[in-house]
Amino acid sequence: MYRISRVPDNKKQYMELLFLADESEEMIDCYLERGTMFVLDDDGVKAECVVTDEGDGILEIKNIAVLPGSQKEGYGRALIMFLEKDYNATGKYTVLRVGTGDSPLTIPFYEKCGFSEISRIRNFFTDHYHHSIIECGIQLKDMVILEKSLSIC
Repeated sequence: MYRISRVPDNKKQYMELLFLADESEEMIDCYLERGTMFVLDDDGVKAECVVTDEGDGILEIKNIAVLPGSQKEGYGRALIMFLEKDYNATGKYTVLRVGTGDSPLTIPFYEKCGFSEISRIRNFFTDHYHHSIIECGIQLKDMVILEKSLSIC
């Protein structure tokens, strides 16, 4: 059985995982220390996520990644379900948000987890990254913003 735990410090020890979701250390540095990191351990760390408090009851997933050999085993979904339960319990948050590339890998994953697209930031990846980011043979350009409501169970 897997275990999800907070990582209070030394978050950069998980750079290998962080780089799977964000290729820029400069961008990771912008959110890593102000974010709360969680790791999923199932006979070794298989996945991580970093969440930030954006104010007004909004949480944002800044980074979520699963080791390539452990993908499609439910670890990413487990992290999102954990975030919902953990942050619902606080009563302080109403929305879970994520910004991601317009990729056939990530958009369907978030939609299956209950997220819906609310907006796009045009040319985000071409304006903020020094090199092209290619996923599934497609160059990522726009950032797609998705949200789901958090409700007290």
